[in-house]
Amino acid sequence: MHFEILVEDLSGKKALDILIPKIIDMNAGHTFRVHSYKGSGHIPRDLQSVSDPSKRILLERLPKLIQGYDKTFSSYPDNYAAVLIVVCDLDNRCFREFRQELSNCLEKSAIQSQIYFCIAIEEGEAWYLGDINAIKIAYPQAKSAILDSYINDSICGTWEKLADAIYRGGAKQLSKLGGASVGQEKTVWAENISPQMNVDINRSPSFGYFRNKLRHLSQEESTTLVQTFSSR
Repeated sequence: MHFEILVEDLSGKKALDILIPKIIDMNAGHTFRVHSYKGSGHIPRDLQSVSDPSKRILLERLPKLIQGYDKTFSSYPDNYAAVLIVVCDLDNRCFREFRQELSNCLEKSAIQSQIYFCIAIEEGEAWYLGDINAIKIAYPQAKSAILDSYINDSICGTWEKLADAIYRGGAKQLSKLGGASVGQEKTVWAENISPQMNVDINRSPSFGYFRNKLRHLSQEESTTLVQTFSSR
């Protein structure tokens, strides 16, 4: 099975490049590529994006990306199974409404390939917080009281919670440096925490669904089933 995976920022790519080989057996011939974008944005109402492609905003490009991958996958040999997985942060969206938006985008695209959505609740940092031990190994000075107070996949300002636990001055200090600095620090977290993570015991429900879906797909034959998956 070949996996094409789209994520909304560089830190997500850094994390998944490290985590995916822990999830699926690369020695069995599976392959993957993770593509990062520069933010999530919103799915166009009419599915016709008018944004500049060079800005690389994931959801604004999603309808065209789905159609493009469907065309590419349809040209592959019958014995070459490929799947597209789109990983999105829930952020401050309503889960049910966002899931419906994604489903509608698939239905209206009328594609034949395997396309799946994974929604990280609330943000990708929730997947790190699903493995507190990994954070403490990567950051021995981490504030245990803050980490231990976290409820998995809760809507609580996830990256801020992690920053308060491991960054000098916490989220307040990091935010003062601006969005670019926050993004850079998130990439550092990905590089430091992901290698320490045990994917089999991660307590984040949304990470668990992502892990289980990859393992399920890597063990089944290619089909034309189109569906979405999430943690709720």
